[in-house]
Amino acid sequence: MSKAQILASPDEAVRVVKDGDTVLVGGFGFAGMPFDLIDALIRHGAGDLTIVSNNAGNGEVGLAALLKAGQVRKVVCSFPRQVDSYVFDDLYRRGEIELDVVPQGNLAERMRAAGAGIGAFYCPTGVGTPLAEGKETRTIDGRDYVLEYPIRGDVALITAHTADTMGNLVYRKTARNFGPVMATAAATTVVQVSSVVDAGQLDPEAVVTPGIYVDRVVKVEPRHYTVQGAR
Repeated sequence: MSKAQILASPDEAVRVVKDGDTVLVGGFGFAGMPFDLIDALIRHGAGDLTIVSNNAGNGEVGLAALLKAGQVRKVVCSFPRQVDSYVFDDLYRRGEIELDVVPQGNLAERMRAAGAGIGAFYCPTGVGTPLAEGKETRTIDGRDYVLEYPIRGDVALITAHTADTMGNLVYRKTARNFGPVMATAAATTVVQVSSVVDAGQLDPEAVVTPGIYVDRVVKVEPRHYTVQGAR
């Protein structure tokens, strides 16, 4: 197994993103959001993107900044609206962005299925709601289920706390969120971390994402945000 590429800058790390790509973006609100990679993606300029994430942006930083830059065609997420989602709200009301709402558990499982090579699965979430319209349903042991398909990404942009030179990842608390499933579901996984150590320095029991799923790693300085924006 080859080592992950340890790159010098976020700008170099995101050059793999192309126009029209599906990009999986980690984060639960601001927790675990790969801000430096997103900022680099804005500078990179790739457009017509489909973004898969838990939210649709907060304030005018991170995903919201990417949306405001006009580089996103469609958002696939669980929670598109919150108190500070005004960038997405405005774009959606003006018909300038598409939205696919996916229940949070389904979102995680659909990406996990992609990484596990599962063709499709039946799930009870969403049965009898508009989210199930047009989808195949089946009754199993007296309970109704809807057929869901995997969500695959061309690129995943995620945050971890520490990586080693083989690309093995350790996460920090809630910043972990969707990172592990996104890393398995994308053709190319790009990770920003607070530190990079030599192979063998991480406790194997603490490694959540094995390096086989990681392609590009860049070390960045941690930044902190409030729900109103950067501080």
